[in-house]
Amino acid sequence: MPKVNSTASVNDALSENGLISQVIDGFMPREGQQKLAAAIFDAIENESYLVAEAGTGIGKTFAYLVPALMSGAKTLVSTGTRHLQDQLFHKDLPVVIKALDMQVEVALLKGRANYLCVHRLKNAEHMEFMTRETRMELFQVKDWAGKTSSGDISELDSVPEDARVWSMVTSTADNCLGSDCPQYEDCHVVTARRAAQHADVIVVNHHLLLSDMALKEEGFGELLPEVEAFIIDEAHQLPEIASNFFGQSVSSRQVMLLANDVIAEQIADAPDMGELRDLAQHLIETGKHMRLAFGTETTRDSWAKIMYKPSIKSAIDDLLARLDELKDVLEIAAERSKGLENCYQRCLQVHQRLTQFCSKQENSIDWYETFSRSFILHQTPLDLSERFQKQMQAYQAAWIMTSATLQVGGDFEHFTARLGMQNYKNGIWHSPFDYQNRALIYLPEELPEPSDMQYTRQLMQAMLPVIKASDGRAFLLFTSYRAMNEANDFLKQRVDYPIFVQGEKPKHQLLESFKQAGQAILLGTSSFWEGVDVRGDALTCVMIDKLPFASPGDPVLQARMDQIRNNGGNPFMDFQLPTAVINLKQGAGRLIRDIQDYGVLVIGDPRIMSKHYGKTFIKSLPDMKVTQSLQAVEVFYKNIREPNEAAL
Repeated sequence: MPKVNSTASVNDALSENGLISQVIDGFMPREGQQKLAAAIFDAIENESYLVAEAGTGIGKTFAYLVPALMSGAKTLVSTGTRHLQDQLFHKDLPVVIKALDMQVEVALLKGRANYLCVHRLKNAEHMEFMTRETRMELFQVKDWAGKTSSGDISELDSVPEDARVWSMVTSTADNCLGSDCPQYEDCHVVTARRAAQHADVIVVNHHLLLSDMALKEEGFGELLPEVEAFIIDEAHQLPEIASNFFGQSVSSRQVMLLANDVIAEQIADAPDMGELRDLAQHLIETGKHMRLAFGTETTRDSWAKIMYKPSIKSAIDDLLARLDELKDVLEIAAERSKGLENCYQRCLQVHQRLTQFCSKQENSIDWYETFSRSFILHQTPLDLSERFQKQMQAYQAAWIMTSATLQVGGDFEHFTARLGMQNYKNGIWHSPFDYQNRALIYLPEELPEPSDMQYTRQLMQAMLPVIKASDGRAFLLFTSYRAMNEANDFLKQRVDYPIFVQGEKPKHQLLESFKQAGQAILLGTSSFWEGVDVRGDALTCVMIDKLPFASPGDPVLQARMDQIRNNGGNPFMDFQLPTAVINLKQGAGRLIRDIQDYGVLVIGDPRIMSKHYGKTFIKSLPDMKVTQSLQAVEVFYKNIREPNEAAL
């Protein structure tokens, strides 16, 4: 790629009459965007570390794409979700490339589970437990397989993304045959990675980036190409996701997929070895019995609490025994095909991980979680800072971490310490939105403590006049499903606006219904606190029920708090409070998404006023006026809307 040698050229591109304004109607230059772009360009040029908090409305996507392209550096951009990844690749990047009039090779690279596996598609019809619905979906996949060039499963939107058929026709790191696969040359994953090797800009997501880092650490090679600049968008998510990737896990899903693949491979390549099928079916039943040993409730807890229970010990022993039996026969069958050899290696690996989980590892958090029909056993690193920093230093490259929520009270230490980052520059580029005049924080008076059994009901009672003043148009965000459902029961008897509740429809459909309704109420939990963008009059009120402190019973949180305490720190001030502040900032960020937006942020939790740490939350939010007066809320809406209506 061609390159420029000054931040002035970068700023010019984002100026009032610059290159970007020539391809985007109504583009508005923002001083903060230009300064952020200059800082990013400088970091790329000097191969340094930059931690950048960019307030809503800065336009951080263009603020990093413009300097990245103009620097000429081979750049990897990592986003928080596949949805953001697709938006960046299909919408934002083409606009910037067109504006800069550059010849740039770009590539979209997702995890292997997002691509059709030609080999597994061939064997899918031999898999067990094929329902009529799954067979119909498999028929659609086969029809699409003959037409697609990318193999990206998001192309086939007629099959739900959570449909069981996708796990049957996509591969994992465990079951992929690699270069030994008979369909290797037709592999969509291989094609996508080859394109990435030659691209100037590669767009990935955090899961793929961290998967590559973890594989490289284990010595299994790296998936992503060498790059000169890493730009991590939505970087606040990185520490938590990294904890999972640098740990180990064993799941019932791994066991079931192994057993199903054994059956499919046996039918295809070892029809005379019926015992393989029998052993695989025994393994499936044993996995189901182990799920029942945890009890019927869905939970997330420390392994130490249940590891000595006779039912759990017996279930683990049975699962290890079934894996042993299957392993012995697979060892003989492995010479029949690459697929059976892969099943043998996976069986060894699952057995090894399960054995390792049962023996306490140093500096790891051992915990488990159960769902309605499945379980996962986790070993999560207590501290990943040294390991992550080692990975960053392995690349001679710039690292830019950016998000709207990275600092707490002007301090980035909570974020950077978890990643082991040192010798980095940082900055806060504030939102250009007029929060002082177009937004208001309302703290209702006389609410009980959040622990009170009547808290949610009384909060909803306090919200009724606010909802009336806002004409619906409200997001009500909760820290628990229980509170969300209780609020729904209360409101549906008392308001005439349409009410949409998380779980009724897929998230994107729920948001679309909310927008189209115009005057509606949407109730959601954690997944609606970030990554949701509703602009305009459809949303003019956001309520947050409680300060989002993590559950004190969470096993990972408990272990980290114990570590901080043992090191002489204060677990609440050093970890719980900063994490809650960042979560609150994410939720509050749903309110104002555009320069014309306005609205009221309601924070129900009275601790924000009564506790000493409440000021930290307020200080970390955008500069909005704060009131405890309902009348002030009603006047705010009246004054905002009257000029708007007069303009019409």
